[in-house]
Amino acid sequence: MPLGTLDRTPPPFFKQGLSAVSKLLLFSALAVLLMVADVRFQVTEPLRAALGVVLYPAQWLAQRPQVLARASTELLQSRDAAQTAERQATEQLLRQAQRAGQVEQLLLENQQLRELLGLRERLGGRATAAQVLYEAADPFTRKVIIDKGANDGVQESAAVMDAHGILGQVTRVLPLLSEVTLVTDREQATPILNTRTGLRGIAYGDASAESWLELRFMAANADVAVGDLLTTSGVDGVYPPGVPVARVTRVERRADSVFARVVCEPLARVQGTRHVMVLAPLSDQIPPRPVIDKPRPLANPRGARK
Repeated sequence: MPLGTLDRTPPPFFKQGLSAVSKLLLFSALAVLLMVADVRFQVTEPLRAALGVVLYPAQWLAQRPQVLARASTELLQSRDAAQTAERQATEQLLRQAQRAGQVEQLLLENQQLRELLGLRERLGGRATAAQVLYEAADPFTRKVIIDKGANDGVQESAAVMDAHGILGQVTRVLPLLSEVTLVTDREQATPILNTRTGLRGIAYGDASAESWLELRFMAANADVAVGDLLTTSGVDGVYPPGVPVARVTRVERRADSVFARVVCEPLARVQGTRHVMVLAPLSDQIPPRPVIDKPRPLANPRGARK
């Protein structure tokens, strides 16, 4: 190749334009000019708006994780708050229900105590208020345990009653507790009087699950009808006379038997009673039997044959 055809200009890599200082001054002046123009004439406002529209999807996507995290946190907090509020409301409802039940129980006990006090005034004599603690564990008997014993003056064979009638009789006395055998126990017998006819009899406890009473050895032609009120006769020296015991609910007369089967319902609450009245035995109120001196033998008169 002829030497005259060679390009002797330096390559672009070695070309030098404006110096760095010149470029700094130029771009600084341009920046100041743009700032002044933007402040005075809002030259870059359309450009800023266009950039905002173009970059909005990228900004929206960049903010999604933060928004989702905040929403998840608020959801969890609201769920915890709702669960806490529900638990508190449930506990408050249970407390109110418990208080309502206690109020009803207190009203019932207050009514029973008022009835017992009124009964005590009508009967007169010495009486002790007691509370039923629990029923005896023997399934073949009808007995309850009360919270009064010998230290409170309770005696054996004392009559026990509630506001409706005779409940039973004290059969065992301990220093702090007493055992009461109910009138529905099969070993218990209560002398009664039919207030309509004046007929006397004895009511025995029935061992059936219904906890009734039965008038045994009652003649088939005896004047006993359904609805008759039976009260204590007072002839046994245990129960005071005139206290309600039971009401006749069924009378069965059979041709093959000389006795009628009379079933009675006790008026006292033999199941579920809480407060009772223990009466002093009637024998304590009866004056002692007078002592009669034996007649002295007559002296042997004179002239009588020996």
